[in-house]
Amino acid sequence: MLSTLLLATLTISGVAGVTSDSVVSKDVALKEVVVTDFKQNKRNLTSVAVSTINHQQLSNQQIVSLKELTAVMPNFYMPDYGSYANTPIFIRGIGAKMKGSAVGFYVDGVPHFESSAFNIDLSDIAAVDVFRGPQGTLYGRNSIAGVINVYTHNPLDYQKTRIKVGYGRYNDFVVQASNYSKLSDKLGLSSAISYHHNDGMFINSYLNEKADKLDEGEGRIGIYWRPNTNWLIHLNSTLTLSKQNGYPYAPYDVNKNELSPISYNRNSSYRRLISSTGFNVRYENSRISFNSQTSYQFMKSHLGLDQDFTPKDVFFTDNSYHQNMLSQEITLKSNDKGRYQWIIGVFGMLLHSNQFAETSYYTRHYSTPTSYESPTAGFAIYHQSSYNIWRGLSATVGLRFDYEHAKTSYNQDKVTLTTGDNKHEKDFISSANFRQFTPKFTLQYLTNRDNLYYASITRGYKPGGFNTIFKTDAERTYDPEYSWNYEIGTRLKFLNGRLTAEADLFYIDWRHMQTTYIIPAVGNLIANAGHTDSKGFELSLAYHPIKSLQFGMNYGYTHARYLEYKKSAKEDFSGNRLPMVPNHTLSIDGTYTVLQAGWFDKIILNAGLAGLGRIYWADDNIVRQNFYATLNAKVSLTKGVFTWDLWGKNLTGTDYIAYSFKTSGNYAQKGKPLTFGTSLSVTF
Repeated sequence: MLSTLLLATLTISGVAGVTSDSVVSKDVALKEVVVTDFKQNKRNLTSVAVSTINHQQLSNQQIVSLKELTAVMPNFYMPDYGSYANTPIFIRGIGAKMKGSAVGFYVDGVPHFESSAFNIDLSDIAAVDVFRGPQGTLYGRNSIAGVINVYTHNPLDYQKTRIKVGYGRYNDFVVQASNYSKLSDKLGLSSAISYHHNDGMFINSYLNEKADKLDEGEGRIGIYWRPNTNWLIHLNSTLTLSKQNGYPYAPYDVNKNELSPISYNRNSSYRRLISSTGFNVRYENSRISFNSQTSYQFMKSHLGLDQDFTPKDVFFTDNSYHQNMLSQEITLKSNDKGRYQWIIGVFGMLLHSNQFAETSYYTRHYSTPTSYESPTAGFAIYHQSSYNIWRGLSATVGLRFDYEHAKTSYNQDKVTLTTGDNKHEKDFISSANFRQFTPKFTLQYLTNRDNLYYASITRGYKPGGFNTIFKTDAERTYDPEYSWNYEIGTRLKFLNGRLTAEADLFYIDWRHMQTTYIIPAVGNLIANAGHTDSKGFELSLAYHPIKSLQFGMNYGYTHARYLEYKKSAKEDFSGNRLPMVPNHTLSIDGTYTVLQAGWFDKIILNAGLAGLGRIYWADDNIVRQNFYATLNAKVSLTKGVFTWDLWGKNLTGTDYIAYSFKTSGNYAQKGKPLTFGTSLSVTF
């Protein structure tokens, strides 16, 4: 019965909540709340592929983390494996497995440059935008693949108090409380606190304990002040503490397609403390708008990892990371409805990180304590002009200049474990400067029925850096990577706006790709591949036959390959597919809302299918995960201020590999099994 009901509500589905807007940033209406990113103009003169999901859609689909946007957004992939220590993101095949994301990530304008800070809680978020393709003209650093913008609620526009308690399989316990209050016409206050515990889904048979236990707490506060209609000043601060067991990896037999039990002798864990604060000042009148964003982020983490993943005491790694980041961005733009629109801005950043890593080789009786200090300073200036040439025909030209100075101080010792004797191994100080212009050209035509056609050419860029692990001096550094992104697309409306369709074709010419490979018993190292490309298309449909029924479909296809990559004299990967890039991403979703349904004030039924694959896990393309799909569903029952939710994920019990890698052998992690749960919330 339940299965039939769930399958019956499946649909075609689009990018959740995507409107016909195609500007670089846009307004997202969420009933009484309006989320606004500053980098847009009054007129819709700049096209870009963007997907948006709002608060209600996040709730309907039980999306509680950034990783769960995989496939919900076309050609968006964030693998769910290991721990928060490594949370890579791939958009259209472009990404980075470690160290320096290829995707720009912002929460209320605060940039997050360290990818281990990406996997945030989305349970009380106003909206999320995902921009596909290079966004360097306006966003700059590490946006060669795209940009993710996360927005929280503004209490001057959105006033609610919510308390929620949830419980699910694997002793999954969640408690959340939030309040958004308008203290006066000019002053608003927001606060939120949450705690999440999960016993873990995978057992380490050697230690007889869960390998992926999680405890996480978060607190957030915001103060919003609007002294008059022209000014808005707000301060947001978030503190997050995460404690995980991690890395449920096990040996994987490629020929038999079998995964052995998880069995290693030392407990592996990850601890993370993040404090993020943003201070924003915004002014606007009928002609211009001004925006100042000051941001600070502190991060402290520790990783302990049994890197041999066996019951034998071979080697173990301890890794501590501290980061302080201060940034300032000032943007000025036109705010009228004239034919010419412009935006200009400057950005500055100071980032200082300290890292300590020690690998203990127990069978060899020594360890290698190593410390790295890496200060980085960056500066950028950008401008974008858009002009309405004739009726709906407009053109945009953008240019950004980035300068970055990076430095590293490296020190490594060798300690004999049996005697404690210390021998100095190596140390060095290195620095590098990176400069780059990133242009953008866009031509679009918007009809009087709001149908859009566009073409764009955009330059992508990501600076080089220093490896923290290497075997030779030549491996100490890696060079910048570059790309040209060519794209054509359309956004169309049918049936008086009840059906919207979005489609685009893209080709990315990618040079000096920063690729990651594993050195057994040493760790991950970044090197530059020669020449790479990625091509594909995206299709999104959203259909509202009646107000209470919403269907949607997102599909993305990516063909990404090494055109030229000779890793060594014996290893030539030219022509192979890029690892960690699914060929297909697909989501099908449907939501049906019933008002005044008997005793209940409202019933919401949602079901969705998410699928992706084929995925190759390594450069040699030997191990792969074929296309698979999981079925998810949720029922929400509301009476007065109370809402009772019932949800399930991977209801079909699909068995798949979430991640695989190769060191001395092949290892893999299984995907999440069937999970289900319930929650009760009070909202007033």
